[in-house]
Amino acid sequence: MSYHLYAIGNALVDTEYEVTEAQLQAAGVEKRHMTLIDTARRADLLKHVQHVKPHRTGGGSAGNTVVALAQLGGKAFYSCRVADDELGDFYTKDLLSHGVATNLTHTKPPVGQTGSCMVMVTPDAERSMSTFLGATADIDETALHPHDIVKARVYYMEGYLAASPTGLAAAIKGRAIAAQAGVKLATTLSDMSMINFCRPGLDAMVGTDLDFLFCNEEEAQVWCGITDLAQICQQLGQQAQTVCLTRSAKGCLVLEAGKVTEVPAAKVKAIDTNGAGDMFAGAFLYAMTHGHSHAQAAWLANQAASRVVAQYGNRLSQETMNTIKADFSIINNQ
Repeated sequence: MSYHLYAIGNALVDTEYEVTEAQLQAAGVEKRHMTLIDTARRADLLKHVQHVKPHRTGGGSAGNTVVALAQLGGKAFYSCRVADDELGDFYTKDLLSHGVATNLTHTKPPVGQTGSCMVMVTPDAERSMSTFLGATADIDETALHPHDIVKARVYYMEGYLAASPTGLAAAIKGRAIAAQAGVKLATTLSDMSMINFCRPGLDAMVGTDLDFLFCNEEEAQVWCGITDLAQICQQLGQQAQTVCLTRSAKGCLVLEAGKVTEVPAAKVKAIDTNGAGDMFAGAFLYAMTHGHSHAQAAWLANQAASRVVAQYGNRLSQETMNTIKADFSIINNQ
């Protein structure tokens, strides 16, 4: 079987909590950032939200991206790592329920704890993530399926893997396999903390022959070390053949061949930004691998991302995705 998208990334079960600014501060969580935590810190944070009803879903940045692409009708493969526990079983079944092929069905998971991410969402819709990597911290080259990589249209690397030496090595090995087979290469800058603390790993993922780069405006500013948008566009445009720079309610910019195309966002009331960037990448890559222009792909990606931020949770229902896809088809057939 061939795939529209082959991705490698972290397998995390997201547990989302709606909290106040005061609760976030009391828990000592850095707002809008992803922070890696250990078992003791996770136990401490759970005490702060013990009276908040959580919402649990499959997560992981690239995991969200492959599910989005699959929901729109694309074929995806996801390389990741879970443990032999209840969360690992939940995660594997979640991928399969969305039609995503995975290495998890080919090997018995190791003993341990599956990774999880506590997502605290404040009333201003910002998400602050505390991630316990667990088993995914040790993802390595054994998670790769080279024979499936070479049959993919796009090979996608989750930027968060820059924090894991073995994960980074696996992503880069997969990158080399994909490049040799003529598979298009894509990655995301993921988070400001990755840029600040794991820059060499991200640099290796980007390399000199990247086809698609995804980032938001704040990440772009940190990556480039400047705030002037025109200068950022000029600098980012040299990093990949196509760059998608998302700007929240302002939509996104598509940078390619020295040209900047502005694509507007759908007007919605944002209540939770968790998963928006992942959804954007999945929808964009779906449209791009199905014969649409990059401007059309960005329009679809903006529509899908806007639906995510207008609800709580990092995933959309299949019904909602069907509606978005139908609207996309109508517009492009006019």
